Amino acid sequence: MTSQSNPLMSITPRPQLQFERGEGAWLYDAAGRAWLDWLQGWAVNSLGHAPKLVADTLYQQACTLITPSPAFNNTPATQLAQWLVDHSCMDQVFLANTGAEANEGAIKLARKWGRLHKDGAFEIITFTSAFHGRTIAAMSASGKPGWDVYFPPQVPGFPKATLNDIESVRRLIGPHTVGIMLEPIQGEGGVNAASRAFLQALRALCDEHQLLLIFDEVQTGCGRTGPLFAYQASGIEPDIMTLGKGLGAGVPISALLAKAACSVFEHGDQGGTFCGNPLTAAVGLAVMQHVAQPAFLANVVARGAQLQSGLIELSARFGLGEVRGAGLLWAIELGDERAEAVMRAARDNGLLINNPRPHCLRIMPALNTTAAEIETGLALLGKTLAQFYAPSAQKHRTDMLAAYK
Repeated sequence: MTSQSNPLMSITPRPQLQFERGEGAWLYDAAGRAWLDWLQGWAVNSLGHAPKLVADTLYQQACTLITPSPAFNNTPATQLAQWLVDHSCMDQVFLANTGAEANEGAIKLARKWGRLHKDGAFEIITFTSAFHGRTIAAMSASGKPGWDVYFPPQVPGFPKATLNDIESVRRLIGPHTVGIMLEPIQGEGGVNAASRAFLQALRALCDEHQLLLIFDEVQTGCGRTGPLFAYQASGIEPDIMTLGKGLGAGVPISALLAKAACSVFEHGDQGGTFCGNPLTAAVGLAVMQHVAQPAFLANVVARGAQLQSGLIELSARFGLGEVRGAGLLWAIELGDERAEAVMRAARDNGLLINNPRPHCLRIMPALNTTAAEIETGLALLGKTLAQFYAPSAQKHRTDMLAAYK
């Protein structure tokens, strides 16, 4: 018998809150107190909490077929893979369970391609402040500060460049380089966006040196930034792309997508007991068909613009820093390192937000959030910020707002 009072391993400083249910943008405890959720499972719940579409699909598929094992084809997995191919620049799909698993698969696929087509090249250039997941190889590919000493030794082969600095990438290219892997917007890094010019330069660099360009769209894909996939706003196409988080709207599913030229897995190279099971694949298909509707994506853009405008006004009101992001993925710089304290105070006030770095807050509402919910969240955030920061002089506010226009 353990002496620990909580049977769950302590892997993060969880508050004493015990959530009982969720509905749309809101979470509730047993006493019925409500929190406006601007975390949504770290951008997982694309349709909010307990969406009827997901519940109905799970029920119907569970009554039909849960899994025949990945040794056989099943209809939902085939249909989801075909849908993803039809709506992206990719040709083939491997369905997995988590974003880290999809990224691990992308690393394996790139290394296999390097062995077959590039004299055994295996190095994948990644970026400082990047986050690709919590498996050993994905952590090694990540550039999150301090991760290099968590579980040594790291997996070799992931030299780190600087986002939006093309020369830092060029300097790392050598005879062992097989590809470049990045998030179009670094979520855990603080919502740092790769510029359109930088992404186009990366594509040109990959073409020049016969390298694979890998987009980790685990957080930015599935409508989160406005288009269906973030690469669609860049004017270029990656060779490999990974999806997760919002793909299942809370149900654990991810995807590794590749163009035909680099889809080189052979039998036995990749697998997984639950990969491509019809239960989660059916949900993924239903979610993506819903998210891809023009009116749905238009709401993401409209609510994102509303949220951006409100955050800019709050930043100006309290003399804070940069507001950055796209769609419904945003960060606000505080100008100091009190982000954790602000996050805790917001929680006390009924708003759930995230502090990916000590100096900034991250906001990830459900993609079907309403204008009223955005206004409520901004009011709660403003109330919280007022506990830490005094209102700025009007001139400063005017200058700051002008700078964003």
